[in-house]
This record gives sequence, C-alpha cells and structure tokens, in this order.
Amino acid sequence: MSSATRTKPLSSRRAGKESGRSWVRLTMAVLATIGLIDTGSITAKRWGWIGSLSCPGGSDGCDKVLGSAWGTLLGQPLSLFGFLAYATVLLLALMPLLRGGLRAPGSEGNRWALFFTSSGMAVFSMVLMGLLVFEIRAFCTFCVVSAALSLALFLLSLVGGPWIDRSQLIFRGVMTVLLVGLLGLGWAASADQPFAQSGRAAPAVISASSPAKIALAEHLSIVGARVFTAYWCPHCHDQKEAFGKEAAAKLLVIECAEDGANSQAQLCKQQGVQGYPSWQIKGVVDSGVKPLNTLADLSGYTGPRDF
Repeated sequence: MSSATRTKPLSSRRAGKESGRSWVRLTMAVLATIGLIDTGSITAKRWGWIGSLSCPGGSDGCDKVLGSAWGTLLGQPLSLFGFLAYATVLLLALMPLLRGGLRAPGSEGNRWALFFTSSGMAVFSMVLMGLLVFEIRAFCTFCVVSAALSLALFLLSLVGGPWIDRSQLIFRGVMTVLLVGLLGLGWAASADQPFAQSGRAAPAVISASSPAKIALAEHLSIVGARVFTAYWCPHCHDQKEAFGKEAAAKLLVIECAEDGANSQAQLCKQQGVQGYPSWQIKGVVDSGVKPLNTLADLSGYTGPRDF
C-alpha cells in the first residue's frame, strides 16, 4: 500500500473529526445569543431605554445587585461589558462557519481566541457569584443565568478543539485563571473601598424642582411624613426624581439598607416596611412610588399643585 493511500484515510478521518465539531460552534453561538439578550436587557434598563424589567425570583435582588458598588465599571453598567464579551464569542464561533459553511473547521488562532475569551468570562463570573453570595447577599436570576452561560461556553471551548498539545492548553488555561482572577478580585476590592466606612449612598437626584414641588416637600416634612428607601432601589430614585433635587433634599428619607449610608434598618423593621419606597403619612405605611398629587391628598396639602 502506497503512502498516498495510507494518508488519504487519515486526512479524511481528521477532516471528519473537525467537521463533526461544527455543532459545538453552533451551540456556542446559540448560548452567546442568549447571553446577549440577558446582558443587553439589563444594560438597556440601566440606560433608561426600557421600563421595568421583571426579574424571576424577585426583582429586589436584581435591583440590589445593579445598584451595588459592583454594578458599574468605568462609569458604565457592568452588564455592558458582559454584552461585549458575548458578542465577541458569537463572532468567533460563527466566523469559520460563515467562511466555509457548516463543515468549515476553525483555525488554531480562532480556537485559542474562543478559549481565552470564554475562560476569562467563566473566571470573572465566578468572582461575581462570590460577591453575590458573600457581599451583596441577594439573588439575581439574570446574574446566575449569565454565570451558567459563561461556564457552559468555557466547557464547549474545550470540547471544540482538537488540542494537540494538552500541556500548552493546561498552562495557558492556568495563566488565564490566575490573571483574570487576580484582576477581578482587585477590582472587587477597589470598587467597595469608598463605601467601607461611610456606607453606600443612593445616586444623586439631578432633575430640577418647581416651587410647587418644594412647597409639597416642605409640607410633608412639617406633618412628619417619612419615605423609607434603599440606596440600591431604582424605584426610590424615581420617586426622588419626581420631586427634583431641591425638593428631595427637604424630604425625611429613611435609609433601610443595612450597608447604606446613615442606615436606620432597625427602624424600618419596627415600622414593618416590606417594600421600597414606602411612605409613612399620618401613621399609615404604604409602599410604592406615589404621584405627587396623591401625596398631596394623603397629607392634606393645600398649596399650589402645578407639579
């Protein structure tokens, strides 16, 4: 049997092995698309492009995570960077298939790029899960889904080889874990540092107040009305923005988050506060964002109402 004859079956088997892994890239593309939807929805909500976003398992947990010290990076929602990472995986997974169809094998460089990206995502997701459990102490369905997707993409990148030099794969994998892990832990520690002593503060109110809004806020303060809030609660911020910067500063705001600035968590528990924001007017506690006219009616306000 000639060498050409012996080589042909070998090359055919290798090509068949490569094309057989096209399902891995298709699966990674599907998972990356789910990740894009997951992180894209959160980013759009943080940017105000969409309204309320229902978080399975309870929205308070998601709101607390997004409003925490680790909810932003470089002034942008952390979910934006997750969106970009999933977009990178999607592009890398589809690139060989778009060039040569479903049976097109990926180049070695493409496989390494997929491995580094997905492994980095998996390690950083584990850092975030640690923060979720031990620091933020909240459950966020979107965060858990993203972590599961990242881990699945990493495992698929391993399956999607073939990896001829396993020792090189292990070495590069360990280096990636150490590098991303150390950077992630360093970022987690530095992000929380400004809040270690004074507690976490709610975002600043930026809208302007009309004279009627200021008059209402002053009246609410005079009659002893209080609003129970948490720094991480976006609905609480919406309520303050309805008043505006000057009027919101006159309200009697009670911080209920235990790690919030000037926290009065024990008072919130004593008053039976169940959700945020909650208004206490004339001894009655009622939760939810209230229109200013409703607050005026409940408190007996008789001043101008051109809110």
